[in-house]
Amino acid sequence: MKQTTLVPLPKADANRLADFVIFTQRSCILNLSTELNRGNVSYLQFFLLAFLSSQGSLNISDIAKKMGHSNPAATGLVDRLENLGYVERIHATEDRRKIMVRITTKGVALVAKMRKELANDLAGILAHMDEGGGVIVMPPSLTPDFRS
Repeated sequence: MKQTTLVPLPKADANRLADFVIFTQRSCILNLSTELNRGNVSYLQFFLLAFLSSQGSLNISDIAKKMGHSNPAATGLVDRLENLGYVERIHATEDRRKIMVRITTKGVALVAKMRKELANDLAGILAHMDEGGGVIVMPPSLTPDFRS
């Protein structure tokens, strides 16, 4: 097996990456929040949906572990998503007593939409990065208004 050697990030690259993270938080995350609020979905619920879209189905205990919550808190999270039609509970094929949670077509569509929005936002940010100095110049369309 090939071993990977980690090389320290040069200070200039680390500073550029820090700028990138700051601007992505300000634009992408706020845009994500606005979109999610339209569908009454919280960040936490969205992160669970995104995880389920890549993992398939999980039981409540596994969801609780992945999310860092108690089983009752994970159950409440799943209940809200189920009421919105983004997840469903099903019986496990190997043991019908075991209840699994899986994402629905509606949930997959939401995750796909949000990934596309995030990719578009990131592309816009990357297009405005100064190659030489690592300065990010944000156009007004990508700069969130913090006054609201």
